[in-house]
Amino acid sequence: MPLFKQVVDALDQQKPFVIYSKSNQQTVVGMFQKTAALFKLDDYKSKGFVFAPFDGQQAVFIPYSESEVIVEPWIPNEEVAKEVTLNYDDKRASSAFEALVKKGVAAIKSARFDKVVLSRKETLVRESISVIDWYKKLKSTYPTAFCYLFFHPEVGMWMGATPEQLLKVGDNRVFTMALAGTQLDKQQNPVVWGEKEQQEQRFVTDFILDSLSEYVTELSITAPFTAYAGTIMHIRTDIEGNLNNIDDLKNIIDKLHPTPAVCGMPKQASRDFILAEEGYDRKFYSGYLGELNGDLTLNKDGFTDLFVNLRCMELEEHQIHLYLGCGITRDSVASDEFIETVNKSSTMKKIVS
Repeated sequence: MPLFKQVVDALDQQKPFVIYSKSNQQTVVGMFQKTAALFKLDDYKSKGFVFAPFDGQQAVFIPYSESEVIVEPWIPNEEVAKEVTLNYDDKRASSAFEALVKKGVAAIKSARFDKVVLSRKETLVRESISVIDWYKKLKSTYPTAFCYLFFHPEVGMWMGATPEQLLKVGDNRVFTMALAGTQLDKQQNPVVWGEKEQQEQRFVTDFILDSLSEYVTELSITAPFTAYAGTIMHIRTDIEGNLNNIDDLKNIIDKLHPTPAVCGMPKQASRDFILAEEGYDRKFYSGYLGELNGDLTLNKDGFTDLFVNLRCMELEEHQIHLYLGCGITRDSVASDEFIETVNKSSTMKKIVS
């Protein structure tokens, strides 16, 4: 059965599924669970697709052994999203978020932590949810991102186009990236990054290097460079090395997640602040997702490919929830951080407009 027809059937039958495509990949993978059972990840040697929340607990799992797999070529002739007009004058949203940012900056200056990533939720109303059309538009608009559509009747429906790799493991090699700092791509040349953004990115890089040092040898890193994700730019450093023991996979994931790019540093103190002060449940926003112990496109066991769940939205019957965050340091200006979240909202708003 064609992949998108299978999506329609799975939704009609309320059965779990995920469809996804990796960066610049000309295929779309579909995993369609045969029953409506809710599987949780409890064995990191299992093979399947993992969908983990921000808090890292009770990750949802679609096992390969319980699913029908479809891999189809991508035909890139679908509609590409158009630009949208953004609202920078939402006084209620800006007031609440700027107050939160000021609390974060005060906590940093009082030495509770060095960085914290704070976020907000914005809800859009739509008469209907066109998930297949939106996914096709997502894939066409963001071909360099990990584009996915995930559904489970007990979890809900999520869609996203994330630019950030959490971890890639295969052939005893480990790859990850440090991604931080944000600005709009206005075709500026050269691209200039401020000290605040550069500091954010250094925090993430140092954290990842420290987290991997116990499990990975011969670590190498690139110089920081500008990475493009739709109309947004970030500072990125690539990191890779040799894996000591494949049995350390769970430990490595636990060490890396959540990274300073979605949580802060030190991890525990910034995480506690987020849970106490943000005032809403992030759910799967800034969690992680992807293939565990098997690459379905290459048909190879032992390959893990996980991504951070950014640039995403939660889809309900008539509502779309956008999750928007930014890194806060001692030099953060509250009004600038709100503008950054508005800029980031364009990624998904272009898809549903």
